[in-house]
Amino acid sequence: MMSFKLLFRSSLGRKLIMSMTGLFLCLFLIVHLGGNLTLFAGDGGYTFNIYAHFMTHFPPVTAIAYVLYACILIHAWYAIVQTLKNRRARPVKYAVPSKAKSSWASLNMGLLGSIIFLFLVIHMSNFWGRYMFTKGTYREYRKNLTDGRITSTTYYPASPHFEYAVLTEGDTEIVRVKDLYGIVTESFSLLWYVLLYLFAMVAVSYHLYHGFQSAFQSAGIAHGKYTPMIRWIGVWVFAVIIPIAFASMPVVFYIRSLI
Repeated sequence: MMSFKLLFRSSLGRKLIMSMTGLFLCLFLIVHLGGNLTLFAGDGGYTFNIYAHFMTHFPPVTAIAYVLYACILIHAWYAIVQTLKNRRARPVKYAVPSKAKSSWASLNMGLLGSIIFLFLVIHMSNFWGRYMFTKGTYREYRKNLTDGRITSTTYYPASPHFEYAVLTEGDTEIVRVKDLYGIVTESFSLLWYVLLYLFAMVAVSYHLYHGFQSAFQSAGIAHGKYTPMIRWIGVWVFAVIIPIAFASMPVVFYIRSLI
């Protein structure tokens, strides 16, 4: 039996690792999208800021986040290794082009992945980095527990170590929290950042168009009964709906900034 060490050094092993990490990242996209859609709650960032604090301060979520970062790096590393191995194995192009049809996405996965990785570095530095490692600003939300009305003002913590507070005064719930919603609003008011975001979502769409169904094939899940369903999910859910939903956020916020 092939040892795990030899398996993960083989072409099959590398593809298996890429498929497993890729599917985990697809799952993360769904969760991340669900949380980010709270940007459209229409409550001045109340729901989104509470969500952001929970996602960055709840220990189990923090542990999963480190698994996510590891998956991103492992997926990218094995993609590079596999690409270089393939080029070394076939340094000269075939004299007669193959008649097998390959999609543009499948032929440019390395380019698409590089664009996405660069975007992730910029995106995480701008949002997660600023939120976690800069002083930032805070919001105080006052929610009327009787009618659900929410008002907000800038909050100035007395302590430099302040993180989060929830208290109740009569029929009013008071939440004081760091303002990631403000960072999002500021970033999506910049045309260059909006265009970068949209460009990255196009790359994500093409990458998932090929990558989602390819991950199942690499994992050995190929069956006449399930393959069409996997292909449908890969195309319509991951290559169309999810990128469009993410792209809608910078577009809506940018339009709002112009009004």
